[in-house]
Amino acid sequence: MTALTILVTGGSSASGVAAARALAKAGHRVITVGSDEARIKAAAAETGQDVTPLVCDLASLEAVRHLASDIEQLRIGGVDGVIHLVGGWRGARGIEDQSDDDWDSMERSAVTTLRNVSRVFYAQLEASAHGRLAMVSSTSASAPTAAAASYAAAKAAAEAWTLAVADGFRREQSGNKDAPTEQHSAAVVFVVKALVDAGMREAHPERRFPGYTDVEDLAAAVVELFEQAASELNGQRILLAK
Repeated sequence: MTALTILVTGGSSASGVAAARALAKAGHRVITVGSDEARIKAAAAETGQDVTPLVCDLASLEAVRHLASDIEQLRIGGVDGVIHLVGGWRGARGIEDQSDDDWDSMERSAVTTLRNVSRVFYAQLEASAHGRLAMVSSTSASAPTAAAASYAAAKAAAEAWTLAVADGFRREQSGNKDAPTEQHSAAVVFVVKALVDAGMREAHPERRFPGYTDVEDLAAAVVELFEQAASELNGQRILLAK
């Protein structure tokens, strides 16, 4: 496979660093995106690879459009993949104390950013011979608790949006009634209980993190997306929880 151009959003997180590093090592052109310039540049340097860091407020549709313009000016062709790793967590004691602030924060980080990125880059991903969109969800989306109601509801909404993108790809390609083609773009959901990284293990050596998915395992799964057939991937919920 020739080198692809892959956008990693949430690039300053531990999972973003791991995914960017693995994709670059696999020979792809990687662009990482974060909201803070110093942090995203430091994260790109941490990968030890040739990774391009860019700054964008992904909760702003206009800002994401400017991001697409900035990438176009790099003259590296269209974006072949978007690995959406923007997230966060808000919890409470139960249903009654789920605050509006918690909901607004979760909706903005889990849903709005995904909607903006997928809408702006949809045409490029659909046109790519290896187009991929992936996001990370939680097992709580299908087994929500009262304490994590806002978090679980936002993740469930993000999953639904991603699966709708998958349907869009199918209708444009293999499901096209007028001119069907082999499926070449896919949207998938990675499902984890929670993520863990080396820093967390070092900070809490007494913890075993049962059921957690290491960010390095997530990164390996991200690389594999571009090595598997889109027809096998499109619309799948891929369980990475152990």
